[in-house]
Amino acid sequence: MKRPRVVFFDAVGTLFGVRGSVGQVYRDIAQKYGVAVNASVIDSAFYEAFKASPPCTFPGVDILEIPQLEQQWWNTIAQQTFDQAGVLHQFEDFSGFFSDLYVHFETAKPWIVYPDTVPTLTKLRSLDIPLGILSNFDSRLYKVLRALDLADFFASITISTEAGVAKPDPKIFAIALAKHQCDPGDAWHIGDSLQEDYEAANAAGLRGILLSR
Repeated sequence: MKRPRVVFFDAVGTLFGVRGSVGQVYRDIAQKYGVAVNASVIDSAFYEAFKASPPCTFPGVDILEIPQLEQQWWNTIAQQTFDQAGVLHQFEDFSGFFSDLYVHFETAKPWIVYPDTVPTLTKLRSLDIPLGILSNFDSRLYKVLRALDLADFFASITISTEAGVAKPDPKIFAIALAKHQCDPGDAWHIGDSLQEDYEAANAAGLRGILLSR
């Protein structure tokens, strides 16, 4: 097998995941605002809202405006989630709730690093293979990686909100590759999504590796 010049990783679902479930995290914080809802109901509503949302990309936007646009994008999903769950009207201060929720997800608290993550990254680093992140996450990822003690493993971070395009579009792979001055055939991409990681990477000319979690 040809040695890669760079290995890219997806982030959420590949290197780390939500501790418990999204529904559990949303439920716990909602309870502090006097709203009681079943976590499984939130999970179902969240994934419906997330799937129906447009990509979290902001092409042509000044980078300084991106954090506010990201927050607005997630606020819409959160409102749709609780609306579909039938409890949005119970919030007296949804703005305060969402602010707490949003900040919570940039800390280490709602995340768990998979047991094989650090050993894998350590091994690749010992082989002097540069590593990068290629994710459809937003700019909170920088804080999350630092909070989880993963940031130092990566020479580059490419996220959809800053790239203006999201996986599975081949353009985001080209943007990541350019940071390493690397041809597609010399790079690997590892992720947990069949469409957005494995198939998209292969279509862009990289070696796609599907990780089953």
